[in-house]
Amino acid sequence: MLGALGISLWGCGGDSDGTTSAGGDGGGPAAGASTSGTSGNGSGSASASTTGSASGTSTSTGSDGASTSGAGGDASTSGAGGDASTSGTGGGASTSGTGGGASTSGAGGGEPITCPSPALRAGDTNKTISVGGSNRSYVLHVPAAYDGSKPVPLVVDLHPLGGSGPSERSGSPYPAQTDPEGVIMAFPSGLSGPSGGAWNVGPCCVKNTDDVAFVKAMVAEIQQTACIDPKRIYAVGFSMGGGMSHYLACHAADTFAAVAPAAFDLLQENIGDCKPSRPITVISFRSTGDPIVPYAGGYSAVVSGMPITFLGAKSTLEKWGQINKCTGSPSAEDSKGCSTFSNCEGGVEVALCTKQGGGHDYGNAAVGWPVLKRHTLP
Repeated sequence: MLGALGISLWGCGGDSDGTTSAGGDGGGPAAGASTSGTSGNGSGSASASTTGSASGTSTSTGSDGASTSGAGGDASTSGAGGDASTSGTGGGASTSGTGGGASTSGAGGGEPITCPSPALRAGDTNKTISVGGSNRSYVLHVPAAYDGSKPVPLVVDLHPLGGSGPSERSGSPYPAQTDPEGVIMAFPSGLSGPSGGAWNVGPCCVKNTDDVAFVKAMVAEIQQTACIDPKRIYAVGFSMGGGMSHYLACHAADTFAAVAPAAFDLLQENIGDCKPSRPITVISFRSTGDPIVPYAGGYSAVVSGMPITFLGAKSTLEKWGQINKCTGSPSAEDSKGCSTFSNCEGGVEVALCTKQGGGHDYGNAAVGWPVLKRHTLP
C-alpha cells in the first residue's frame, strides 16, 4: 500500500510554520569509548574551540568561544494551568562565581545545581560520542539567551526517515519557541538503515543499534557540558523522529519528563512492550490528510523488509490514556484541535492535536512547547 509511495517519503513534508526537513544520513563507524567533535555551524560571529567531556573535543560556531565542564543536579518545579504556563525555578537563588569559578542555583527546594563557568557560548556544535561500539553524532544548540547562570531545560529533537541531526536543526519549528527562554537543544543523527538515517523502534527502521542507549548517553554528556535541569528534559520529533519520541516515552520515562511526537503513531508490533517506568505526558500532532502515516492507521511497507502497522491517531491517544491510567473521556477538541485526557495518574496529560486536511506535517511547536514545559520529572 504505502510502499508504492516511495521509501523516502517519511523524510518529506512541511509544517504549519512553513519549515521542511531535508534528507541526510546517520552515524559513523565503530570506535572506542571516547567522545569528540567535528566542525560546527550555526548562530554567532566567530569560531571557537571547546573542551568536551572525558577525552573528547569539539569545535563550535559561537559568539566568542566556549568552554564546557561538569553540570548536573536536581530540578525546579514547573508552572501549572493553561497553555501559556512556564516552568520556574521555584524561588531558588543563584550566585555567580568569578575568575573561572562556578554559579550555583537553588531550584524548587532541591539540591543546588552547580553551573559551569564560563558558560557555553551561543552557537551550534557538531559532537560525536561512542556508544555501543559506534560513533554517534549530534548537533548541540546553545541559544543566545542561555547565560549559564541557572539550570535550563533540554529538548532532544529527532529527525525523520532519511534525515540527520543537521537537517533537523534547519527544519525544526522548536528553536523559535525555545530559544528566547535559553533552552538548550540537541539534534541527534540516526544510523543509516535501508532508507537512510533512521531510528530503531523495534520492528523498524534500522537494525543492530540501541537508540535509547544512544540518546541517554547523549543527554548525560550534555549534562556535563551545560547547566541542564535534569527534571526538565523533553523529546520531540517529526515522522520517524515522532516514532522515536513515542519509543522514548515507552522506554526512557526515567529521563524524559514529556514528549511531543508529530506525524507518527504507536505501532501494533511493539505496543505490548510499551511499559514506561512512570506516567508520562504525551502530546501528539497529526493531520487528517497525511498520505504517509494515515490518520486512521494501518499497514506500511515504506521501509523495505521492515513492515509496520500504525495504531492510528485516535487509537494512539486512547492507548496512551490507558498506559497513563487516565480516567473519563478526552475533552472535545479546542480551538487548536487538541483533545486531552487531563485526569491521569501523576498529573500527566495525554493529548492529540489534529490538523484538518494538511499532509505529512511537523507539529505546532507554539502549542507543544507550553504543554511540555509545564511538566517535570517527579
